[in-house]
Amino acid sequence: MSDSLLTILKFFLIALLWLFFLRVLRAVWSELKRPPVVTVVDEPPLSRRTRRRDRQEAPAPPPGPMPPDGRRRNGQVMRLRVLEPAEGRGRIFDLGDEVTVGRASGCGVALNDAFTSQLHARVFRRNGETWIEDLGSTNGTFVNAKKLGSPVPLHPGDRLQVGRTVLEVGA
Repeated sequence: MSDSLLTILKFFLIALLWLFFLRVLRAVWSELKRPPVVTVVDEPPLSRRTRRRDRQEAPAPPPGPMPPDGRRRNGQVMRLRVLEPAEGRGRIFDLGDEVTVGRASGCGVALNDAFTSQLHARVFRRNGETWIEDLGSTNGTFVNAKKLGSPVPLHPGDRLQVGRTVLEVGA
């Protein structure tokens, strides 16, 4: 082999090593930028047994199918109330049959959060229950500090984290 060919191959190998190094740095940086799981400490966490007992003590909605607008027969509507961040605290979003959560302006629950995907999650009704599912978001969706892997039912008092935004489910 000629010296010029060996020199070219040497520079090519060095360039490949630098590209690999930069790719590793980028992966580490993206892991460090992920938002921390936010836990609200103003109330002690409820155990499953306590939440189940509270749900059993609450008056059950009347039997029968839910109307299409998400209202119960007594006029209550399932809602999401923003707890975190402070600048959005108190905003309330009514839930209907199907609502998307994300940064996109067309979402029923439109959030101004850089760590929320355009279409982050979907809240929907099935058999009279309200469910939530993650729509393949980058940072995940959490219900009561547990990351969703499949759709789960929502109950009043549950805490939902989407990006850095924490919402509470209410009736």
